[in-house]
Amino acid sequence: MKKTALITGASSGIGLELAKEFAKSEINLVLVARSINKMQDLAAELKQKYNVQVEIIAKDLSELNSSKEIYDLCSKKQIEISYLVNNAGYCDFGNFATCNWEKQQNMINLNILTLTHLTHLFLPNMIKNKFGKILNLASIASFQPGPNMSVYFASKAYVLHFSEAISNELIGTGVTVTALCPGATESGFQVAAKMQESKLVKDKKLPSSKEVAEYGFNSMMEGKTVAIHGTMNYLMANAVRLTPRNLVLKLVSYIQNK
Repeated sequence: MKKTALITGASSGIGLELAKEFAKSEINLVLVARSINKMQDLAAELKQKYNVQVEIIAKDLSELNSSKEIYDLCSKKQIEISYLVNNAGYCDFGNFATCNWEKQQNMINLNILTLTHLTHLFLPNMIKNKFGKILNLASIASFQPGPNMSVYFASKAYVLHFSEAISNELIGTGVTVTALCPGATESGFQVAAKMQESKLVKDKKLPSSKEVAEYGFNSMMEGKTVAIHGTMNYLMANAVRLTPRNLVLKLVSYIQNK
């Protein structure tokens, strides 16, 4: 019997490409995002091309009760989740003192609370079955503080540390947890965050969502705990450990500015 993967933020970018990777491997899907039209189109494509079952759930994951509603819906339909991909997330670009508080609160809800709650809900059954794989979308931002994107960087540091900690707790259970840490990616993410003019992305050739998704999928299947996409990103993430923190702050601030 085919196993099933649940992917949040599956309507575009890395989430959409991850859905294709799972479908290629003949793994059934539960796709979760706000945009039902995009998911319907993707579901139809994957069903026809790869002969997999695809359930779609239209849900705003920044709402605090959304994770329990998703879990209850899967339980009601007797869908057993063997792969959990916590991909959904967003950021806001700008000075914290003048930012929109509702956006920051929703970011914390989505990037941290929903990810953690979904993991807590689906993990016990994975342990019971002695099989499961969890992929949490962290970021190269996980390794340092980020002026002008302070809440986003902090939320991704949480994702990295949370993933590493429970990965260690799960040794010997048959369940693995992978924190995928991409750098800036061509995914529409920067447009949504209104950061197209920052030095980080302006006039840069960014890796595609497909490249990152392939790397993340393979890392998850291998059971890798921390997967940093790209050689330069790997070097930067590790260089931070040897660099004075005040200098790291100045460098990140310079890169993030327009």
